[in-house]
Amino acid sequence: MPAKGKYFFNENDDCSISDPLYEKYRYTSQQHPLLLLLLSIAIIFWTTLIIIFFVTHKPHDHLAFIIAVCAALVIFAVIYLLLCIESLFRRWLTLFGVMIWICFLIVGYVSLSEKENDYQLWEQVPFFLFIIFTVYTMLPFGMRGAVIISVLSALSHIIVLSIVVSMTSRENKEPILFRLLANAVIFLCGNLMGAFHKRQMQVASWDLYRYTLKCIQVRMKLKIEKRQQENLLLSILPAHISMEMKLAIIERLKETNDNRQMHDNNFHSLYVKRHQNVSILYADIVGFTRLASDCSPKELVVMLNELFGKFDQIAKENECMRIKILGDCYYCVSGLPVSLPVHARNCVKMGLDMCEAIKQVREATGVDINMRVGIHSGNVLCGVIGLRKWQYDVWSHDVSLANRMESAGVPGRVHITEATLNHLGKAYEVEEGNGHLRDPYLESMNIKTYLVVDPRSKQCVSNNHLPKTRVNDGLKMRASVRMTRYLESWGAARPFAHLNHRESVSSDSSSSQGRRRKEIPLCSTGRQRTSDRNSSQKGRIEEDIYDEMMSTIEGLSSTNLWCGKSDGFCGFSLIFAEPGLEKEYCTIPILKLKSYFACASFVFFCIFLIQLFIMPKTAKLGISFGVVALIIVLTLFVCFAEKCMKCCSEQWPFLRHLCAISEKVETMPLLRLPLAVITIGALLIIAIFNLTTERNKPANFTGSNDLCATTCPFGNTTQSCIEETYYAYCCILGFIACSVFLQMSFELKVLLLSIAVTVYLIIFNTPQHGNSSFCGNSTRFFIEEPKTMTNLYLVLFYITLILLAKQIGYYCRLDCLWKNKFKKEHEQFETMENVNRLLLENVLPAHVAAYFIGEKRNEDWYHQSYDCVCVMFASVPDFKVFYTECDVNKEGLECLRLLNEIIADFDELLLKPKFSGVEKIKTIGSTYMAAAGLSVTPGQENNQDKERQHAHIGIMVEYGIALMSKLDGINRHSFNNFRLRIGINHGPVIAGVIGARKPQYDIWGNTVNVASRMESTGELGKIQVTEETSKILQELGYSCECRGLINVKGKGELRTYFVCTETAKFQEEKF
Repeated sequence: MPAKGKYFFNENDDCSISDPLYEKYRYTSQQHPLLLLLLSIAIIFWTTLIIIFFVTHKPHDHLAFIIAVCAALVIFAVIYLLLCIESLFRRWLTLFGVMIWICFLIVGYVSLSEKENDYQLWEQVPFFLFIIFTVYTMLPFGMRGAVIISVLSALSHIIVLSIVVSMTSRENKEPILFRLLANAVIFLCGNLMGAFHKRQMQVASWDLYRYTLKCIQVRMKLKIEKRQQENLLLSILPAHISMEMKLAIIERLKETNDNRQMHDNNFHSLYVKRHQNVSILYADIVGFTRLASDCSPKELVVMLNELFGKFDQIAKENECMRIKILGDCYYCVSGLPVSLPVHARNCVKMGLDMCEAIKQVREATGVDINMRVGIHSGNVLCGVIGLRKWQYDVWSHDVSLANRMESAGVPGRVHITEATLNHLGKAYEVEEGNGHLRDPYLESMNIKTYLVVDPRSKQCVSNNHLPKTRVNDGLKMRASVRMTRYLESWGAARPFAHLNHRESVSSDSSSSQGRRRKEIPLCSTGRQRTSDRNSSQKGRIEEDIYDEMMSTIEGLSSTNLWCGKSDGFCGFSLIFAEPGLEKEYCTIPILKLKSYFACASFVFFCIFLIQLFIMPKTAKLGISFGVVALIIVLTLFVCFAEKCMKCCSEQWPFLRHLCAISEKVETMPLLRLPLAVITIGALLIIAIFNLTTERNKPANFTGSNDLCATTCPFGNTTQSCIEETYYAYCCILGFIACSVFLQMSFELKVLLLSIAVTVYLIIFNTPQHGNSSFCGNSTRFFIEEPKTMTNLYLVLFYITLILLAKQIGYYCRLDCLWKNKFKKEHEQFETMENVNRLLLENVLPAHVAAYFIGEKRNEDWYHQSYDCVCVMFASVPDFKVFYTECDVNKEGLECLRLLNEIIADFDELLLKPKFSGVEKIKTIGSTYMAAAGLSVTPGQENNQDKERQHAHIGIMVEYGIALMSKLDGINRHSFNNFRLRIGINHGPVIAGVIGARKPQYDIWGNTVNVASRMESTGELGKIQVTEETSKILQELGYSCECRGLINVKGKGELRTYFVCTETAKFQEEKF
């Protein structure tokens, strides 16, 4: 049994022909049906023989023959039944083959030994030729075993009969020698053609097996890619919108591959829908900014991932959908995508659970952090805008109000509006929130607010001694270390850990994660569970690959081509179900075609030798073979002219054209088919041609050079009987010559063989000159007229070769079908890879995506610190005024369509080579966030000269100016007067990926916060920068105008500058 998971090889991997899986494939798909076919033919042949025997002879005179044939029939019937049990068949395969061969030999020799002192060299030659040929083509032996057994069969016949005939015959030694030589040529031809047939079938079988494995490999990769793609897409977008966008991506890829122009459209696609009666929750971690400033990059990423992973779990438990993470702000919605009557209750419960989780962290670590939650209920527009870095988002006045509720909330409490309270009913107790006292917007809109009373606060009993003990144990550690170690114990999944899971994204949380721990030490807990899960996932994937291979191989072997039941084919003729594939199959090159013609030439030579040894040496014999030899030589010359005449083709133009034709023999059906028909037809005709001419001679005619033309009685036979018998043997060799054209059309072979066998049967059964007896009084092989045995052998070889050609045609068509499937699935696989690449580019920067996805996928946290990153925030403040919700603009949908155009045009600017170093981070409402300098390998900034080190800051300014120009163009087309407000800052940042269910790339640090303040405190149509950034810009050739000191929240008074955009335009040529 082959080892599972062993066969998921790469393109450069190679597998051995002794591969156990290949052995399994060969047993079930080739040897099993061929052995059943041989047994069926033998049973039918011997049954027919016994019926003829009982009709024409007395059974008691030939008891040995009856016993031998009946015993062989019983053995074959038992083997036939045993072959239905696959395990026995595979275990005793060689034994069955040897038994069948021995039965054939026994029956052959018993039929020869029925009469003593009456042996002839020509008898049973076709039967032994049948044994030799079927040993190669149908019995389950390797090449070496088949050669040994076939040579033994041929030598045994030649040696045994030569000994007994020389001892019993009164003939001259010369005719005996010639007949022995003729028999040897027949057996030699059968051995070589059988060996060629076997070798070609082995190569074809191996190629088909490899293509089958490749196809399965690509199919399994395709399944994994599809699963990763679905998980990845669902990690960005909800299912109800992801499929629509996926189809759009695939269509875009097809248009790109087909070099078609994109459809003209005034607007980019908008994937936004309206939902009513939902609740929106905003939550902010109070005190986290101060804590984050003390964190290392890894600590910050781990802390955020664990916190938001916990919040994601709480959201799932309370039927809420996380929308986005903004720094340390988390917001979600309940009632999407399916409306829920308890959406307000879900959000309140989630808010309380979040406050409780943060409370546990505070008590366990002693870190002063808290949770502030604001909730409002109403309507939202939800979906995706822009072309890059998709993030599912929600928009509406109700969303803005929920955000205000959070900022006006109280740490540790859930702050709700009256609208939410109305949906709650009496589920929770509330108290006055007084939000209007803390936020002027709430006061101006006359919004009444409430604080929810947590039911758990009433049941809480003072148990402070346990947390205090744990805190005291860890007080020597930094607060960030205590937080990180405590949060790691929650065991949140890592980003993109679900991509290779068999389960869907929605089922990747375990029950152990849902259990609340009573005692959580501050020491690190490790990641053994994750590694165990990953190894088990890998094992399951390997099992899937193995099972898929086995089921495919079983499917190939169970195909019943004799009943026309086969996938991809229709009817007994095995015509492809796909019309285009039939045309493709008829025109595929036959790479071994020239070797077919070489084999046919050898058969012609064997037929010539046989007739030369046995037939009278007449002029007609020489002329007929000379004509056919000329045809054969010309055919070979056409086939091999390319190899033989290359050196002379430059001097002789005729040879150059001939070489060109020779190159096309294998690839051009209109050339190879006529050549094959001419060659096979010539062989089939020459095999019998001289018999017909001999029969047309006058009864008393004797050629002058005919040494044995007259009838010369010896024993119970005549010379004419021997000649006609060997003519029949030549006809059988002609059949075999037709069969070696393995990949030629099955219908063509059936046509040629059917015409030939019909003509042969007519000729051999037509009495000449009143002589109705084929060979006088011979009674060999229990048949008074040996012509009956000749007819049986002709029909036996005809049926055997037709059925064998049918099986070979099936293999050839199956090979074409699998190659076609492999090609299509490989194209699908490439499409999936491209789709995944586009999806990843819409989630992560390229260098970050490579960290998580691919053969060298890393499952550790991604975190990186940079010394100099330029961060930009660009907002359209006027859009808030522009945005209205009324029937005219479809409740705000048309307003969002315009915002989508603005963001999409901003995204398209990133495709320009000049801005390839700018990375879009996200959009926040109508604010666009981007950064430059993230693609530089950390630590290499200092190795560059100062101008190149800060070049990305200038590029970011140019990008900001380009955004302004792009917005001006949108204004002209939409008759609006939007203006950008841009803030830029540079400095150190921390980059990382957080969130397992919805991984999100983000950057954090004081640089980001100051850049955001530069935008919020800026002026319309201007780019505001800090003093440090202005100095660098001035060094790069930009002009900056000092604005003066401004008050920045959390920073006090900062001196800021406006970039002179008119001067900056002249700097474009630099970049």
